Amino acid sequence: MFQMFTKVFLFASKGLVVYVASFLYQDGKISIGEITSFLFYFLMLLLNFTITAHGFGSMVGILGSADDLVPLLNVKSSVNTQGGATIPDGEIDGTIEVKDVKFNYPSKNEVQVLKGVSIQVDQDKKRVVALCGTSGCGKSSIVAMLERFYDPIEGEVLFNGRNIKELDPRWYHKQIAIVQQEPVLFSGTIEENIIYGFDVSGLSQD
Repeated sequence: MFQMFTKVFLFASKGLVVYVASFLYQDGKISIGEITSFLFYFLMLLLNFTITAHGFGSMVGILGSADDLVPLLNVKSSVNTQGGATIPDGEIDGTIEVKDVKFNYPSKNEVQVLKGVSIQVDQDKKRVVALCGTSGCGKSSIVAMLERFYDPIEGEVLFNGRNIKELDPRWYHKQIAIVQQEPVLFSGTIEENIIYGFDVSGLSQD
């Protein structure tokens, strides 16, 4: 609304000046040179007004965005982001178990995505487990449970026999990782993208 008012004012004022000047010129009260000079200075004035209006419009936009952002900052996450237990390195066997998990997304409580799903992946460095199914059957939701982006409504997700709700999220995410199907690459070399976020000070250049 503010931008619309600004543009209407700018074009209407220009039209009004030309309209009045045309009658004054017809009556011989003003010359073409005077009209041109006046329009030149008038446009300079309007330019400054436009810059001021644009700045005011941006400020209003920032205030509106901040008004939407502040409530989000005050939202308390249902998933704890720090604190919890850790498992000593020597006791980690890498076993993952999804135990009778039921889940629906908070934005769609009426749609139950997972209905008592159970999966167990035992320790085996050569094992590959594939989740197959039609679109919307819950494959990505299971991965979201394993990464603890969400907590299940019912059931448990176990890592090394421990409920991941009890584990420190920062520690847990160092033990299990996800590679998105649409990875984002940063500007730089392939090597820099691969080692981004890792401490490689102790690794050899080979």
